[in-house]
Amino acid sequence: KVLAENDQLRKEADDLGPRVELDYWKKKLSKFNYLMEQLKSPDVKAVLGVLTAAKSKLLKKWQALDIRITDAANEAKDNVKYLYSLEKYYDPLYNSDPVSMLDAIPGLINAIKMIQSISQHYNTSEKISSLFVKVGAQSEEKSSQIVFCAD
Repeated sequence: KVLAENDQLRKEADDLGPRVELDYWKKKLSKFNYLMEQLKSPDVKAVLGVLTAAKSKLLKKWQALDIRITDAANEAKDNVKYLYSLEKYYDPLYNSDPVSMLDAIPGLINAIKMIQSISQHYNTSEKISSLFVKVGAQSEEKSSQIVFCAD
């Protein structure tokens, strides 16, 4: 079930900020870490021992699932690591005035470019574009709040 959910396209509102992206990947990481712990449990090892001894055809399916879970966990871990590195750059989008926000944008863009060039998993145009949309949405949200308060 978790792998099926992992393969589905994400549907979310266009006006969400970059913190939502980090939260999304943290939740995924938590789910897959839990599954990884379960795979290492004595009960699962015992079942795998029986399947191996019986030369069961199910072992290949099990190994394929294990690989998919491990890959998904590694992707979530990698994405959380890189998205955490952006926090100091996007915090001003939530907590600062427009001038401070503008000062933070070049560093944020450079950090996103770094992620695109280094990350094994977060370097797709879809993920990077989605992140830029979230940054733009939060910038617009904060600017709208400031303008509204000034009126």
